[in-house]
Amino acid sequence: MKLATYQDGSRDGQLVVVSRDLATAHYATGVASRLQQVLDDWGFLSPQLQDLSDALNQGRARHSFAFDPRQCLAPLPRAYQAVEGQAYPSLLQPREANVSPVLAPGTGDNFAGACDVLRCASEALGIDFGAGLAAITADVPQGVTPPQALDGVRLLVLTNSVRLRSLEAAEQAKGAGWVQSAPTLAFSPVALTLDELGESWDKGRVHLPLHTSWNGRKVGMCDAGPEMQFHFGQLIAHLCATRAVRAGSIVGSGPVANAGTGTKSKAQWPKGYHSIAEKRAMETQLSGQPGTGYLQFGDSVRIEMKGKDGLSLFGAIDQELAPR
Repeated sequence: MKLATYQDGSRDGQLVVVSRDLATAHYATGVASRLQQVLDDWGFLSPQLQDLSDALNQGRARHSFAFDPRQCLAPLPRAYQAVEGQAYPSLLQPREANVSPVLAPGTGDNFAGACDVLRCASEALGIDFGAGLAAITADVPQGVTPPQALDGVRLLVLTNSVRLRSLEAAEQAKGAGWVQSAPTLAFSPVALTLDELGESWDKGRVHLPLHTSWNGRKVGMCDAGPEMQFHFGQLIAHLCATRAVRAGSIVGSGPVANAGTGTKSKAQWPKGYHSIAEKRAMETQLSGQPGTGYLQFGDSVRIEMKGKDGLSLFGAIDQELAPR
């Protein structure tokens, strides 16, 4: 099933069930008003939502309406915990960093909806996008193995992890993680259960390309599956090594990336990039210095994943950058 949260003037919005083709929706009020309620009592409430989803997909839901992603908050507007991994090969990290999962804490109180305007004080801050995926978890006990941790994946979403690169190096040097350099995390309008992916979900990975466009020009179409070095089970198990994780925690993959081909000085990245910092690292490897600038006010970013049938799975993150 597919779930979204509509704006209703409150901080947590109103839960809706969305049809598989993203054309129609139905308020879930008779079952639950908020997604966190469902995550807290998944075994009891999710079958009721599945029944509503089935009726919606079969055209039997009497009070359905046209789904509008512009009315959506993040599917889970506030989370008790949000962390982001570095699950993909990247020129931004040393090769030795890829021997075990790396997770960094993020913000859980300031999520952006799929069509929200991204506001920033200055273009000089090095504003970057970061297209990836994230899992929304169930309760997961301490000490689980990666296969056990996969049982704790309730929903998947697309993410845009906004970064201020001009502030990032100073924060990393202090060893305190991302605070000022990570102003917000945006989400696809829809979260979906794993069965919606069919065979494309395999062993903790989504085997489909992620599409990122910048000002209408496609810049990234990396496959999210084969080169995900640490799958979601490994990321969640790493998080649970010394403590339990509660339902509604969000575990992100970090920007999707595929390794280049060819030798260092003649390398190519035919599937593009999903963050500008990665593109600049490619340019630096080839010519010694970056040539691509970061986002400017008025720029737009679109992030989307389509199924094998060519239809959008999560809906699109479609955002414009504007001054604060």
